[in-house]
Amino acid sequence: MSPVSNDGIQLRSVTRRYGSGGGSVTALDRISLSFPRGTFTAVMGPSGSGKSTLLQCAAGLDRPTSGSVAVGGTELTKLSETKLTLLRRERVGFVFQAFNLLPSLTAEQNVALPLRLAGRRPPKARVREVLHQVGLGERARHRPSELSGGQQQRVALARALITRPAVLFADEPTGALDSRTGREVLTLLRGMVDHEGQTVVMVTHDPVAASYADRVVFLVDGRVNGELIAASAEDIAARMTKLEAVPC
Repeated sequence: MSPVSNDGIQLRSVTRRYGSGGGSVTALDRISLSFPRGTFTAVMGPSGSGKSTLLQCAAGLDRPTSGSVAVGGTELTKLSETKLTLLRRERVGFVFQAFNLLPSLTAEQNVALPLRLAGRRPPKARVREVLHQVGLGERARHRPSELSGGQQQRVALARALITRPAVLFADEPTGALDSRTGREVLTLLRGMVDHEGQTVVMVTHDPVAASYADRVVFLVDGRVNGELIAASAEDIAARMTKLEAVPC
């Protein structure tokens, strides 16, 4: 048996069902996937394919009905709720389409929030470090209303990085941004993988966003339906067109 610690995340035969009996819905159907450390993976698929459920199970936000999920060698499905919460807080970062910043707090206060919620004193040097990392070193004292959409998403990204997470999950991180600003955020994510060994898993519907990833995994009806490696936006779009044309 290969050691799971070699992977940022490993899913083995993960199934997630909602409901019971004849009315049950299978969102994920025996999915086995590995997301190696220091790689950038995009997850794509038609609406209802299980993308968000996959992200939630991989991140420990939802428990699979069966199968196992490991993050950095730690088996999530065996953890208590308390230990699972602690693991998410310490080792998992999240970036969503909505920036979810507190409007009354400055950029540096928003970034420090995860540490404060964990009962830890945020080191000022670390807060400034991650703000510099996302190109906002000069905007530390600005509130969200004084920042553009792209800058707000960068603050959200810095907040996700403050705990030095083993894995960064991004759910449509450029969905609320214009194309130029979205490219800037994607370039940041790409740079974190290339230069700092960050592991990134991103759910997206956008072939251009997915083209920044090392690998694109496609889901259909809760199952893996192939993948592309180092693909262009055109190749990814062509694959998606084929998947969306397949009758359910």
